[in-house]
Amino acid sequence: MARRIWFERVFEVGLPAEALPDVVERLRGTPARLEERVRGVLRAAMTQRVDGRWSIQENVGHLLDLEPLWAGRVEDLVSGSAELRAADLRNRATDEAGHNESPTREILESFREARMRLVERIESLGESDVSRTALHPRLSRSMTVVDLAFFVAEHDDHHLARITELRRGLGA
Repeated sequence: MARRIWFERVFEVGLPAEALPDVVERLRGTPARLEERVRGVLRAAMTQRVDGRWSIQENVGHLLDLEPLWAGRVEDLVSGSAELRAADLRNRATDEAGHNESPTREILESFREARMRLVERIESLGESDVSRTALHPRLSRSMTVVDLAFFVAEHDDHHLARITELRRGLGA
């Protein structure tokens, strides 16, 4: 089945503050789901590019590469910025990181640590922080922390689905 293209997706915003605990659980669970998806995959399959696109391991590394962006966007919201910081839409950090040369375990551990810091930061926010909004620069929509957390969870799932797709195609 054809998958949706990330940059063509439209995201609904306006989730209620009460949705935050549920969405944060998705964020908290991503490291475990990611570890499960790559468990037992041979290194050759982990690092194999298909059609010039990222390998399984590069998809894992990409999730790690974006953690500073997500954390920064939370801080943008908390500080009252009018607009969230922009992402590098060319994903140079991932292309230049050399994730295929790194041990998978190190990437997974670094991702888990970064994600838990993000979850802890979001859980530390007060009601006034959760209600603040800022403009997402690519989507041109105002987002709250709840909307941002949902966006991150959807991004996680997008790459988890790609990893599953690659595993199937590689027979991993």
